[in-house]
Amino acid sequence: MSYSPPPRARSGPRRRTLLASLAGATALLTGCSAGSGPAERAASAATRARARAARDSADLLARYDAVLDAHPALADRLSPLRAAVAAHRDAFGGTPDDKADKVRKGAKAGKSPSPAPTASADRKEALTSLASAERTVADRRAAALLEVPGELARLMASVSAAGSAHAYLLTEAAK
Repeated sequence: MSYSPPPRARSGPRRRTLLASLAGATALLTGCSAGSGPAERAASAATRARARAARDSADLLARYDAVLDAHPALADRLSPLRAAVAAHRDAFGGTPDDKADKVRKGAKAGKSPSPAPTASADRKEALTSLASAERTVADRRAAALLEVPGELARLMASVSAAGSAHAYLLTEAAK
């Protein structure tokens, strides 16, 4: 009779398991070094929120300009609010070369600006439409507060409150 050793029991992982683990670890390390960490995602979200806020302010400026072009008699009442919206745009990183100023410059040069919903409306409707736009933007900014870091959240809260005050003043002026 011949002696045959008993089959060896494997102790430890197989080669295939080790290679798969190594590949997974490499993928994790590559993903982490590609700038997808929580800090990078938060910075990206803040950048997007800031850009959105600047665009919203530029859109509000375009609305104010359309109303002022259609109803020049409202200039005394709307100019301070428009100036505040321009300051908000600037605070969020927007520039005076944004859409609102291009529309305004085009209108002064005799070019026809894109039609705004309030351009042909009567004064009351124009003020009501502006108030609605201010309220919508203020609400959007208030909702975004939970997604942005400290300093930007404080700025958005302040500008949101100002927008709500503008909406109130415009609503009262429309009465």
